[in-house]
Amino acid sequence: MNPLSLNQRTTKSWTVAQAVDGCVRHGLEAVGLWREEVAEQGLAASAKLVRAAGLRVSSLCRGGFMTAAASLDDNRRAVDEAAELGAACLVLVVGGLPGVIPGRPLGDGAGVSRDLAGARERVAEALAELAPYAGERNVRLALEPLHPIYCPDRAVVSTLGQALDLAMPYPGEQVGVVVDTFHVWWDPQVFEQIARAGERIASYQVCDYLHPLPADVLLGRGMMGDGVIDFPPITRAVLAAGYTGDVEVEIFNADIWAADPDEVVASMKRRYAEVVG
Repeated sequence: MNPLSLNQRTTKSWTVAQAVDGCVRHGLEAVGLWREEVAEQGLAASAKLVRAAGLRVSSLCRGGFMTAAASLDDNRRAVDEAAELGAACLVLVVGGLPGVIPGRPLGDGAGVSRDLAGARERVAEALAELAPYAGERNVRLALEPLHPIYCPDRAVVSTLGQALDLAMPYPGEQVGVVVDTFHVWWDPQVFEQIARAGERIASYQVCDYLHPLPADVLLGRGMMGDGVIDFPPITRAVLAAGYTGDVEVEIFNADIWAADPDEVVASMKRRYAEVVG
């Protein structure tokens, strides 16, 4: 089993300082950080905290939303932040249809584009601008395909195959992909695409897919073992492809966020050992 990492969103109430302290107390070797919490703590302070604790930053979440016209400057800042933190990768959620705001109704649809092919082309064009900038700073971009339910507002890249097609023109150390069990478990080509990805797998994130999903589908990520995903075959495929990095647990779930974070981490460790491998 690869080392376990706590993605900071799993314990949403924890600051960077609290997440770092929690990882140390629970014997974890790595933490996945989020840009919003890093900004609240301060970038330099966050980097100092992580290094003083001897932790790895398994990922920085997130950049992306590349279908928006003004995304490049923010993504360059995200690259700079990942470099300062020494993050193993910068996760990119590529963005949905232009004009569709995550989690909000369309209303009269004014200003909304329904050109899905065009949105995907915009992602490819934005990546062509961002990848060299990241390469110059030794930051690995990690394209994350999201489950198709998020295609309208969060990610027009829905499969691992699509993410790999975007990544392949670039060196593997510059652009990789994320394998997130919540987003890829349903894909009939997932094992073929994991094998194809090989060392381009920049991050392996795990959580379960709850059924039924809550009204806010963003919060449908559950603790491993609480949903419908069969983890061991996916884990075996990821490891067989050559992935040697940390395994992040990333959960968006209102009940888990309301629970004691220390109990959540203890449960996460237990379920990882019992369910994921």
